[in-house]
Amino acid sequence: MIDVLHRFVAKIFRDIFRRKKHFKLGLYGPPNSGKTTLANRISEDWLGEKMGSVSRIPHETREVVVKEQINIKSGKKELTFNLVDTPGIATKIDYEDFVKAGLSTKKAKKRAKEATKGVIDAIRWLDDMDVVVVVLDATQDPYSQVNITIIGNMQARDTPVLVVANKVDLKKADLKKVQSAFPQYDVVGISAKFGTNIDKFYEALFALVG
Repeated sequence: MIDVLHRFVAKIFRDIFRRKKHFKLGLYGPPNSGKTTLANRISEDWLGEKMGSVSRIPHETREVVVKEQINIKSGKKELTFNLVDTPGIATKIDYEDFVKAGLSTKKAKKRAKEATKGVIDAIRWLDDMDVVVVVLDATQDPYSQVNITIIGNMQARDTPVLVVANKVDLKKADLKKVQSAFPQYDVVGISAKFGTNIDKFYEALFALVG
């Protein structure tokens, strides 16, 4: 019965997307999962330009960034959307963590304040998202409180979701564990940094909304 309901809801969403000329696609996930790296990959693939800067220090993206009018193609199929890169979702932000990462106390406190505001803004933007790609670090435990909170928010809104298990190029990556954690969604393993399986990502996106 659940599978029948799921297919029915999916069909409704596909019909809506066919009628809409454009939609908003949001990239969500915990800090340093690779959201901006994926955003840059998509933007470079189809617009020839980067979307944002990345860093080893968490919360490099602290404001919602939008790239409009991205048009991707696969055979005769086309999708046009506004890509929304959001700050990493975190349940706790401590400026001392940034100090440990090498920032001065002043810069660390400023970054923590901006990161906190970024998380709030990202959650607010959820209501505007037509589709969400949840980007997870495949080397980390997918059962974290942050990940469960993100997925829970999507389910509460009935938002179409594609889960991306990023960083599969690393030895510690465990795609099957991510798939087991969220069996209700399609999970695609990629390396946004190196472009590994990026074609499969686009195919899954078309399957979700095409």
